[in-house]
Amino acid sequence: MSDILIYMNRGSASDRSVEKETVCSAYTPHYRFVFNRLFMNRKTIIVPFLLEEGIGRKYLFLLLFSIFSISLSAQTYQELSEKAVECVGKDSLAQAEDLLKQALRLEPKNPHNALLFSNLGLVQRKLGRYNDAVESYTYALNIAPLAVPILLNRAAIYLEQGMQDKAYVDYCQVMDVDKKNTEALLMRAYIYMLRRDYKGARLDYQRLLEIDPKNYNGRLGLATLEQKEGKFRESLDLLNQLLVEFPEDAVLYVARADVERDMKHEDLALVDLDEAIRLAPNSVDAYLLRGDIYLDQKKKSQAKADFEKAISLGVPPADVHEQMQQCK
Repeated sequence: MSDILIYMNRGSASDRSVEKETVCSAYTPHYRFVFNRLFMNRKTIIVPFLLEEGIGRKYLFLLLFSIFSISLSAQTYQELSEKAVECVGKDSLAQAEDLLKQALRLEPKNPHNALLFSNLGLVQRKLGRYNDAVESYTYALNIAPLAVPILLNRAAIYLEQGMQDKAYVDYCQVMDVDKKNTEALLMRAYIYMLRRDYKGARLDYQRLLEIDPKNYNGRLGLATLEQKEGKFRESLDLLNQLLVEFPEDAVLYVARADVERDMKHEDLALVDLDEAIRLAPNSVDAYLLRGDIYLDQKKKSQAKADFEKAISLGVPPADVHEQMQQCK
């Protein structure tokens, strides 16, 4: 899942805010998550200076020099921040990290540092340094504890790292601030599913679909929940509706094949998996599921071929070791 990149903006005192939208995606088996996030507002504070009559030129010069120095420092901070954003866009991540750290050292008490720490977390996450990214997001939240985009970013890393409980806390905090946040509802429902708390998951999926009845992820998640609870017909109804709208979506064919397998309709499942592989030849989930079905049908050579294909696509051999042993 990609983070939010927050841009700072130059402008007059009347130019009080910048709002930008981005899309991020995360992939887990049978899920595709797409989210929109709004950027935080930038506020400018103007501090007036009053000069009394009779002030000497010396003191006036010193005052003007001080103001110029402050302005130069702020400009440098601004420039460093903007250059860092440009570097992220060019995928020059190490340089972006260095620029952000320079800006933070230059003005450690600048209230905009919440944005810089957030962007630093983004860069560190892209570099694969998840612990550093969490630390940067936490520094950002120390400055802006109710910043929803930053809470969502930190929660996403926690979830990627298998820290479900910490992710859950962040998603709950988001819901306290924004009760209609669809990403928090979706991901909290996902955590409930992992915990096998199907009642909690159903509440969040239903709430999500009340807010956005056409939400792809909410509908797919609810279909998976129905399957987990043994309500196969209800699950198939939801998946069939989705396939009418998204007939070229391989994920949906894999999901429906999984339900059909649970219903002992292996032949139908194989048809759907063949279609999924036609649409997405590198679909790991399709090969794994088809391999399992072939194994159930004692078609060991075909099962072995599918498991080997999954391994070639990045599945660790240890994950299918037991199945490969059964193929002998």
